[in-house]
Amino acid sequence: MPELPEVETVCRRLRPFVSGKTIANVEVLDAKIIRGHEPEIWVQQLLGETIQDVERRGKFILFKLTNGYLVSHLRMEGKFFPHDEMVNPVKHTHVVFTFTDGTTLHYNDVRKFGTMELKTNDDLYVTPPLSLLALEPFDPEVTAETLHTRLKRMNVRAIKTALLDQSIFVGLGNIYVDETLFRAGVHPTRPAASLSLDEVRLVHQEAVAVLTEAIERGGSTIRSYTNPDGASGTYQETLYVYGQTGEPCKRCGRPIEKMKLGGRGTHYCPHCQQ
Repeated sequence: MPELPEVETVCRRLRPFVSGKTIANVEVLDAKIIRGHEPEIWVQQLLGETIQDVERRGKFILFKLTNGYLVSHLRMEGKFFPHDEMVNPVKHTHVVFTFTDGTTLHYNDVRKFGTMELKTNDDLYVTPPLSLLALEPFDPEVTAETLHTRLKRMNVRAIKTALLDQSIFVGLGNIYVDETLFRAGVHPTRPAASLSLDEVRLVHQEAVAVLTEAIERGGSTIRSYTNPDGASGTYQETLYVYGQTGEPCKRCGRPIEKMKLGGRGTHYCPHCQQ
């Protein structure tokens, strides 16, 4: 599933292509993608709207319209493909946006898990799904002290599981939690409540650093992710532990190990992470 860096990369690639463009037509080829409205009503509400910007909140893409927002979640396999002209939809294309300048934007999704929903300006952050999201690691309100307090309430819950909980803060998925904990020297099975304030501060710093570096590299292409330009991310070339099972640790040289934790594959160095 695309994580925060991948979604941020998609937003940055889409922004210059769609900003300022007015929607002339929308073709819904699979109604499963649309939420909140019947497809016909959804289409009518989009016609004539101008996309003013492309923003991100957590893993959600927010197309800012003249009136409200189009909120998109890519889920496992969702992708946007911009075209400078009218082209025939390929297999697994489910929504086609046509703009008044003749360009088009195709939404492709092999598994059809992705969603699109219209929100008013007033409803955007006070109704699901965005109302359910916690702050992001980058947010200045997320401090080591507040994070430490939250983790202290989790009793014996493993720090890996806690960081994947989007009610703590949003944006850290499996890849980036594994990388964050390795860089912070914290074992993924450590009870969240056992971390000291200094350890929590380091985890927070490394989470921000990992996400920032991943964004700069266009995200990680582990399986099928590509950005709207068709290019792959390159952060996977710098990974310390994720997907490195059996490879020598880049710090101590001992083999990286993998285990199941909370149902998720978890990669770590048993020597460097305590």
